[in-house]
Amino acid sequence: MLAHLSVRDFAIVDRLELELAGGMTVLTGETGAGKSILVDALGLTLGERASARDVRSGSAQAEVVAVFEIAPEDDAARYLESQDLASADGECILRRTVGADGRSRAYINGRPTPLQILRELGDRLVDIHGQHEHQSLLKPAAQRRILDEYAGNGDLLAEIDGIVDCWQDTRAAIDALTGGPEAREQRLDYLRYQAAELEALGVAADEIDALDEEHRRLAHANDLLDACARGLEVVDGDTDASVASRLASVVGELAQLTGIDPRIGSIRELLEGAVIEVREAASELRHYRDGIDADPQRLRALEQRLAAVHDTARKHRVDPRELPALEAKIREEIDTLESAGTRLDDLRAAIEDLEARYAQAAGTLGERRAQAAEELGAVVTRNINALGMPKGRFRILVESRTDTAPARGGRDDIAFQVAVNPGQPLLPLARVASGGELSRVSLAIQVVATASSGVPTLIFDEVDAGIGGRVAEIVGRELRRLAEDRQVLCVTHLPQVASLAQHHVQVQKRSRRKETSADLRALSGEGRVEEIARMLGGVKITDQALAHAREMLEQA
Repeated sequence: MLAHLSVRDFAIVDRLELELAGGMTVLTGETGAGKSILVDALGLTLGERASARDVRSGSAQAEVVAVFEIAPEDDAARYLESQDLASADGECILRRTVGADGRSRAYINGRPTPLQILRELGDRLVDIHGQHEHQSLLKPAAQRRILDEYAGNGDLLAEIDGIVDCWQDTRAAIDALTGGPEAREQRLDYLRYQAAELEALGVAADEIDALDEEHRRLAHANDLLDACARGLEVVDGDTDASVASRLASVVGELAQLTGIDPRIGSIRELLEGAVIEVREAASELRHYRDGIDADPQRLRALEQRLAAVHDTARKHRVDPRELPALEAKIREEIDTLESAGTRLDDLRAAIEDLEARYAQAAGTLGERRAQAAEELGAVVTRNINALGMPKGRFRILVESRTDTAPARGGRDDIAFQVAVNPGQPLLPLARVASGGELSRVSLAIQVVATASSGVPTLIFDEVDAGIGGRVAEIVGRELRRLAEDRQVLCVTHLPQVASLAQHHVQVQKRSRRKETSADLRALSGEGRVEEIARMLGGVKITDQALAHAREMLEQA
């Protein structure tokens, strides 16, 4: 669960620290106080898009840190282990920074992490339902995802997607071989010409580096010889001014003085070693000089060879070092085209096998979806009935396509249908007339969908907008029920929902000089009574409102 949230210089937030517990926690406050900003800040640590607008005005950087407590058996713990990001203390610390230039950095347990990893981990830690969630529920892809999650079709979908990937690769291979005999012969002639050209050139795997090295040495042979001559003259020349001669002279003088002071002996030994090493270096330098061959004819041959190799590489648009691999690839394609008949038979047999496997898996998926659709439809119907639409009906239509090629996700079309009033036909969710009704249907679906997911922390950001009265209390009880075995955070304006929470946090906006920021305050006792009373309405909190607030909390 989410145990701690720290926010620095994010939007209108200066500095905030929020400690959280299990069960149901509500965040309340006046409109515009910054409740949803906290949800946005958490979303940032879960991999959502960052922007320079996230940084508080006048600040250099925004920072959000979220600390999660995870159990070893959690999906998130297994994912961290697979990415070598796990910690030893059962904590997962997500940190995200955003600079004033809009650039962001992400960290998991102190280690820099790509955003994709952060998003994949975030999907296993938190499920956020925003106040406009009903908009995404209108999309067929979202409807299919909800049904598949409810049915637990993840493994079967992965199997189908793997079959489809293999089918597409095999289909592409068949298409490449079935361009017709004439086209295949033209391609073969072209490839054979290229292979013969590369074979005649005969570039070995490591030849280019060796040619370059030898060319550099021959091109600078005179410079190398001059440097060797100067070096030998200085190090071990025929005059007494060479390094070796002068060192040997010093060694001789020190040897005569050793009898006067024995401590000089160790110094003399070091210098004797230096004389030996200098003369060995001079010997190596002479050997290297003798091996330098300033051969103009060999240099011209190397230049011609390198020119031919580079011209061929430019022609094929590859690096010269890639020419041997290119020749191998061309010969492989020649072999494939020459044995096209046998290859096509194998590929067509593979296609038949893949299509049979796909049909069986897609059929099983369709059956599981149809069964889950009936169950989920009945549960959502009961929920929308409880949410102020007693005659409402909800159905999930699953229709299988039979004349299409294998496709990722199976061959079923999923459509959510609803009728909110008696006598109305079931229509697609997108054609529900009332925004308030659509919000309630969306909430009914979300409650069921989240109950079937294994995500430990659920966040509802004003998903109860547009409802009130008895329906609001029912919504609150549904959220409280969800919080029995996981953590639920709810941003709400409804006192009926707030009174049912186990924990209550108030968000307040405060202004100092020309700055505006948000503060948090954990409420209990009379402080919570006063906040519920404020939410019940009216500019002035009356004794009646306070009494009503106490009654709501006692009943909760």
